Amino acid sequence: MQVPRFNDVKVGDTLPALSLPAINRTTLALYCGASGDHNPIHVDIDFARKARMPDVFAHGMLSVAYLGRLLTGWVPQTQIRSVAVRFTGITHLGNQPACTGQVIEKFEADGEQRVKLALRCINQFGDEKLLGEAVVALN
Repeated sequence: MQVPRFNDVKVGDTLPALSLPAINRTTLALYCGASGDHNPIHVDIDFARKARMPDVFAHGMLSVAYLGRLLTGWVPQTQIRSVAVRFTGITHLGNQPACTGQVIEKFEADGEQRVKLALRCINQFGDEKLLGEAVVALN
């Protein structure tokens, strides 16, 4: 991984996008096992329909994990100082998540050079699912 350097990064620069395969029932079942989140609304169609949903849908934290992959594809995990997200939409079966990030600020804090990133996760139709921000330290 070629870690970006603070002096080489500019406000407005974008991270390499992360595009993922369509969410399917296997994805959801595997995430249940990996995360320990066995909420039936994500795997049991009967339960989802009783909750007035047309079908099961992805865990919000699965999309957050994808944003984490976006970040760790750009810098090592040890350089991430904070991540904050807001859920803005439901990721349905068949949605293909795409995560993006953009540098919105450069600054120094606690003796480190840092950048603030605007994060976003959308589906293949451009429908927003997550918005967030992250701060990472760069050398």
